[in-house]
Amino acid sequence: MATVPSDLLDRIRDLERKVREIAGRAQTRPALDEIREGDVKITEGGQLVVVPPNKDYATFTVGEWPDGSYGTVLRRFDGTYALTVEGEKEDRGTWRMWSRDLAAPDRILVMDDRHSDRFLGRPWLPLGLNPTGDQSSTSADWRYAWVGGAPAHNAVAVLKLSTLAEAGGTVRVRLLPEGGKPIVVDEWEVPAGKWTARTIERPLHGVGFLDYAGWQIEHRSAKAHQPIETRLFAAYGRNTFAAAEAPDAPAGEAADASSKPDPRLAVETNDDSDAK
Repeated sequence: MATVPSDLLDRIRDLERKVREIAGRAQTRPALDEIREGDVKITEGGQLVVVPPNKDYATFTVGEWPDGSYGTVLRRFDGTYALTVEGEKEDRGTWRMWSRDLAAPDRILVMDDRHSDRFLGRPWLPLGLNPTGDQSSTSADWRYAWVGGAPAHNAVAVLKLSTLAEAGGTVRVRLLPEGGKPIVVDEWEVPAGKWTARTIERPLHGVGFLDYAGWQIEHRSAKAHQPIETRLFAAYGRNTFAAAEAPDAPAGEAADASSKPDPRLAVETNDDSDAK
């Protein structure tokens, strides 16, 4: 007959106790409302979404869009847009801040330019022109009617002006890029005896973001001693409305961009092994 250890019952009771402990721990769910000492990564598609109770919209969404692009959407508690970083793949995700006005929920207050990577889209900022003593002149030689300038914030410059010349005359607008030669943006003839309006919309080719862009509005009378007057009604920058309006980058800036990696593409992580 086999020898039975005297402590066999104690061993069985101890084993049963450990099994119960293991079974109890398996039924215990860890806390899911806190993450410590680690990154959260969503890879290969998918989204992180926060949906309020009993609502059919998300107040926060980040991740992949149906077209394969990635972005972020932040909505207010009533479902209207507050901040978005989204768009088609080719525009690399335009950043937009939306109005709180319920009568105009689609109004964009601040954004970068969809078609020009260098410039601010909104707000539209003034160009900073001022009248001179020759705003009204009787000279047959070129005289400065309006001059000024400002750092370049928007991709396209808009000037609206009107000229009256008793004997007719000529008006021209010149752009003075920082460190460059003056560029004639537009020049036109003014018929005699009536106000002639002109609107100029010009992409800032060769001008870098925050480079100083100077402007000169000049006019001259067709006959000496006959008056000519030019009035400026608006001078501001705006965002591009189409890809064709995107201005060319300064030559040096374009070369630098093509030869240097974009530091914004680096993945931020607390894991040193992923950064290697």
